[in-house]
Amino acid sequence: MSQPPAPAPADPTALAPEQRNFFGHPRGLSTLFFTELFERFSFYGMKALLILFMTTAVAQGGLGFETEKAGAIYGLYTAGVYLAAMPGGWLADRMLGQRRAVLYGGIIIALGHFSMALPGLSFFFLGLVLIVVGTGLLKPNISAMVGELYAPGDARRDAGFSIFYMGINIGAMAPLVVGPLGERVSWHLGFGLAGVGMVCGVIQYLLTGKYLGEVGQEPRNAAGRAPAPGQAAQPSGSGLVGLAVAVVLVGLLGLLQVMGVVDLTSAVGLANAGGAIIVTLTLAFFGYMFAVGGLDAVEKRRLAVIGILFLCSSLFWAGFEQAGSSLNLFARDLTDRRMFGAELPASTLQAVNAIFIIGLAPVFAWLWVWLSKRGSEPSSPAKFSVGLVLMGAGFLVMVGASLAAAGGHKVSPLWLVLTYLLHTLGELSLSPVGLSTVTKLAPQRAVGVMMGVWFMSMALGNIIAGRVAGQFEKMTLEQLFGTVAAIAIGAGLILALFVRPIRRMMGGVH
Repeated sequence: MSQPPAPAPADPTALAPEQRNFFGHPRGLSTLFFTELFERFSFYGMKALLILFMTTAVAQGGLGFETEKAGAIYGLYTAGVYLAAMPGGWLADRMLGQRRAVLYGGIIIALGHFSMALPGLSFFFLGLVLIVVGTGLLKPNISAMVGELYAPGDARRDAGFSIFYMGINIGAMAPLVVGPLGERVSWHLGFGLAGVGMVCGVIQYLLTGKYLGEVGQEPRNAAGRAPAPGQAAQPSGSGLVGLAVAVVLVGLLGLLQVMGVVDLTSAVGLANAGGAIIVTLTLAFFGYMFAVGGLDAVEKRRLAVIGILFLCSSLFWAGFEQAGSSLNLFARDLTDRRMFGAELPASTLQAVNAIFIIGLAPVFAWLWVWLSKRGSEPSSPAKFSVGLVLMGAGFLVMVGASLAAAGGHKVSPLWLVLTYLLHTLGELSLSPVGLSTVTKLAPQRAVGVMMGVWFMSMALGNIIAGRVAGQFEKMTLEQLFGTVAAIAIGAGLILALFVRPIRRMMGGVH
């Protein structure tokens, strides 16, 4: 499920009018709420169909890809969505402004879905690229605009983000609508319906944009402030650095391709190269910060903790994101989906996580506050440990489901529902905590960059998830799910053993 957005610093120079008729919040929150809802509707609706479409035989309207190739493409696509958030945020800050970035992003996303609605492999891949680019423009900037609706110190701000997050998960129930259309009528109509959802979001955004006031209208200068009237945003050297890094990486990949080290002509090769690039960039960043980043001893210890949590986050999302790939294939091939005299499309089970999130997120919010008042709230590393163990436990359930399905027998969907419940509990233990902890541990002068690095952990997890899903037909399912369970539970238990020393390294941050 989509992660809760990290609250952005409020900007007192760009506040929306105080029209409090959306659950006691600025009216502009409703504009952003429904824009995000429709964007998530389009994203999760299409995502639920993606691997099913790629692995369905050509005679049945699919692409007929092998599972390994389809898994690699799925992983690259989902990883690309996270990676695109960094340049998308930079473009908004330096050139477009958040308001235009969100608008352009929504339009590009809709074009991507409509491209996928057209038959032909070229339109399919063009659509995926457009959705990645559009989401990179829309996703980080709409979250930042939510924060700017509130003046500094406004007590409603955290509640506003909670309402916004609820819109994300309402939109994530799109598989209940898009799934049946795509699987039962036409895959391309399903992709088209996802595009219609985004068009509704764009129209709503344009019609109600007046409620946002001046929020997100102008790009920002290098110091992160909106420029004075009539003054253009000043360029920053970070763009040139990013361009230089990109040129070096492209050149290096080209050299490795010529040497035969990597194969960039295949989806699997691209996924492997993508994962290697993320790991290389992450190691280079942490090495640079430790060596010449000007950090004191406390900051270095905290940075080391972020590195540990980065690894744990990657492992968690590598398992969690099996929902749209290997678990989706299990729902199609080995799950008895007959209910009330009809068979449910496999993709509809992708909405289970969103339903659980809506029901359980308020419970977790209350639980952490209650434990905090009693002085017994678990530390961030402890919550990470719990999240990993719960995710692994979900895959232990799938080992049982695989054994029950041995010989081609179809099993009850309750196996998947229980797995998704455990995964949701793990997500709520780890995902919001990770975003919050990084903002507290990162050196104040590098919080923005560190958040970008943190999203790279999710991108890496998604690439690994795609590669793991590619083994769906090469390994027995007990081996596949059992391996994921063992790694996740093992990592969670090892982390639990080191919670106390890690807490000491955090230097007073809880």
